[in-house]
Amino acid sequence: MSLPLTATDVLNREFLELRAKILELAASLDRLERASGDVSDDLRLAKLQRAIELLQGETGGRAERVQLLFSRPYNEDWPTALGVTEGRAPINLPR
Repeated sequence: MSLPLTATDVLNREFLELRAKILELAASLDRLERASGDVSDDLRLAKLQRAIELLQGETGGRAERVQLLFSRPYNEDWPTALGVTEGRAPINLPR
């Protein structure tokens, strides 16, 4: 059984990949800023900006908070709402 990684081990292992992802995000935001047109009132951009704020905020649970930001609220009647009821066997989920 292997021992859990230390914070230093995780940073050593993931630094270059994290750096690349941050550079990719910065480049995408720069391209968006240089492009013609205005998307300042686009809700998708607002969500991206909020996600970046979430990454800088509270420690722990960042992935969950960002995932929830980009997720739809749960709808108990989702099969009907998404139009996927035909040809499906009913699913009986515990409540």
